[in-house]
Amino acid sequence: MKRKDSYKTEGKNGRVFISALIVTGILFAGIALWSGGFFTQNAPKKITETGYEEMGLKWKESHEPEENNKSEAGYKRETENASKTETIIALYRDIYKEAVKYPAEIRANTTDSLEETKALIRRLGEYGYTAVDRENQVNMTNPQAVMKFCESAEEGQKAELMLLVLSPFADLTIYQCKTENGTIMIVREDYQWKDESIRQISKISYPADFWEYTAEGYLLFGGTYDSDLNYVLELSEGQDCAALRVLPLDEKCREYGRTYLRSIGYRKNNLFLTDWSEEDFGGLNFYDVFDSLYQIRYEQPVPYEADENLNIKAEYRIPAQEFEAVIMPYFSIDKEELQRRTMYIPEEGVYVYRPRGFYESEYPDIPCPEVTGYLENADGTITLLVNAVYPEEYTAKAFSHKTVIRPLPEGGFQYVSNEMLPSGQEPDLWWHSKRLTKEEWENL
Repeated sequence: MKRKDSYKTEGKNGRVFISALIVTGILFAGIALWSGGFFTQNAPKKITETGYEEMGLKWKESHEPEENNKSEAGYKRETENASKTETIIALYRDIYKEAVKYPAEIRANTTDSLEETKALIRRLGEYGYTAVDRENQVNMTNPQAVMKFCESAEEGQKAELMLLVLSPFADLTIYQCKTENGTIMIVREDYQWKDESIRQISKISYPADFWEYTAEGYLLFGGTYDSDLNYVLELSEGQDCAALRVLPLDEKCREYGRTYLRSIGYRKNNLFLTDWSEEDFGGLNFYDVFDSLYQIRYEQPVPYEADENLNIKAEYRIPAQEFEAVIMPYFSIDKEELQRRTMYIPEEGVYVYRPRGFYESEYPDIPCPEVTGYLENADGTITLLVNAVYPEEYTAKAFSHKTVIRPLPEGGFQYVSNEMLPSGQEPDLWWHSKRLTKEEWENL
């Protein structure tokens, strides 16, 4: 299994180093753009097979021979692949226009977007294609094609597979996978809607460094490709990775996941990363919970932001009524218990709030919770069994946890408990940063 261990640097020194690399990369990119040398050599190029302009840098594909050295068979294969892609794009355009609205009209409505994604995937499946959505909220059509390809790859036989993956707002990725003698080659083409037409915005190819069909019913794959832009910004090759659910999942599991878990997830909070219950809230950080629930409750970011000058430590006084109005609807907790677990000033009736800063930033690509089972209990609560799906780590089960929810009237609910499930080893949460303690914050 491959992992970007370079991002696991512990402590503030490591993060300063990473940020310095990024800033340095951006400076180099700016100099290159100003001079004209970098982008002149990699100017956007017309995609003759599709008639669309390739936007952005042209990806270098060093493992492919130059055009004048291509064999007749290789050229024929490329022509056939281009023809297949053109057919798919033409079909997809027609299906989209007959079935759904233009993406700009649905970007503010997640429900409409999901329903339209379902309709598109269903129609593509009716034409015999293997299609799924990037967020794994819709069952894959024609999954048997994936199974057959995996068997052929394992046996060293020659086979081909085309995967159509829909992103939110109906953008499309086409994966063309070929295997022979145990080696898998992947071509990825990304298409995006703009001005009521769909256009290719990028195309890369690479040999698969990782390919696995898992016990959880997922296809995991990925690899590295040459990218001038990635090298300038990160001093590394570009990396592509995917985690696509092949086996169908109970729709109730997906509904529970969307309603109770995915809106908060694992980013900058430990609600689902530590053991706690209503009897003992353990190490649950209510400031992180406040940040996450505020956005859900008011549909806007928390207004108490870190200072633009990273050397200035921001601190706010939030009135008790405002802070408690965000937390208490989602937990069975009294005010006194909440005040004990935070920094509360009774004389002023306020909570001391310190927004996350530079040293509490997290790695951008993190796992996503997927409900794989549930139990509707006699007391009205619901026990959810959850796996953390992590494409970056090529795993459909980075860790597991059991979360209990209490549905309330009129669509409300409360979080009752969370329990990290044993897996034989301690979960590696290298991508997560804990919020600084009072002492750590004061020592900065």
